[in-house]
Amino acid sequence: MGILTSILVLSALIIFHEWGHFLAARYFGVKVEEFGLGMPILITKPIAKKKWGDTTYSFYPMLLGGFVRMKGQDDFDLSKKSDDPDSYMSKKPWQKIVILLAGPFANILLAFLLYVWIALIGAEAMAPVVGATSENSPAQKAGIIKSDKIVAINNKPVTKWDDIGKIITSSQGSLLVTIKRGNELKNLTIVPYISEAKTIFAETIQKKMIGIAPTGEFVKLQLNSPSEVLKYAWDQTIWATGIIVRSLQKLIEGIIPADQMGGIVSIVQVTSQASAIGITTLFALAALISVNLGVLNLLPIPALDGGHIMFNLYEMVFKRAPSERVFYNLTVAGWVLLLSLMVFTTYNDIARIMGG
Repeated sequence: MGILTSILVLSALIIFHEWGHFLAARYFGVKVEEFGLGMPILITKPIAKKKWGDTTYSFYPMLLGGFVRMKGQDDFDLSKKSDDPDSYMSKKPWQKIVILLAGPFANILLAFLLYVWIALIGAEAMAPVVGATSENSPAQKAGIIKSDKIVAINNKPVTKWDDIGKIITSSQGSLLVTIKRGNELKNLTIVPYISEAKTIFAETIQKKMIGIAPTGEFVKLQLNSPSEVLKYAWDQTIWATGIIVRSLQKLIEGIIPADQMGGIVSIVQVTSQASAIGITTLFALAALISVNLGVLNLLPIPALDGGHIMFNLYEMVFKRAPSERVFYNLTVAGWVLLLSLMVFTTYNDIARIMGG
């Protein structure tokens, strides 16, 4: 059941991506000849198809992929290019860039909508409750003990654990920390210290802290107005986008080792686990994967949207399209790179599973 849920979630994300391309193409008058779910790689004929209007909607057995085939666009058969008014190739470079950007934008939009839904059904965050204090830390010296709930720092309300770090990092001098112990409120003065900490990318940094750790319990956020719901969704979308972009940056810098890269097996496995935990966790993971899909498609690899955007930017700057030979060779190289990455990440996934 978990694997089926994973396939449905990933298929929905891909459909939404292609739906973005489809709507933008139709807006500019481009004929969409086929909207396909699945990839015609090993089996080139769909197992089901239906034509509505000018578009054939098809389903291929090679799942976890999708495409929108527009008139006049075929990366591997350049003879299909067309200059008809309803052809993709007849459009101006900026119009083609908008069509290409529409897919990744649709993924970002979907993530935002998923976060809105999470906020409506009950968004959760780590509770600002102390689980432990470090030995001889400022918090321990000030008298903070396990199970104390931090409700404010410098008179700024604290509703979740992340608020603590943000306030401490931006503060100057000593802190006025308000805690709740049982039914009693206490005000404590704490002077933070600078200590080593690890980022989510395992980098060692110097960070201002007071020496406390959370219990790990969660609390439901009180989002009582539409503006609070939208702000939560916006903040989470920005956070997710930042995480994906920084992850790519750290991978290129070599901070994240290549053997930590995961592929489709990892995605299916984690999505299956998330579905077993609950709908909120599944939606949160789906939102993160959707952002990941949108950002990765913007990479300047010829087989991806980002690569095609680069071709169109070239045409805008130099007033001519790249030669067909260069376009074809770069596209083939792009697909070889993508397929190699798929094989490599799948190998990593299998090695990780075999290794427990």
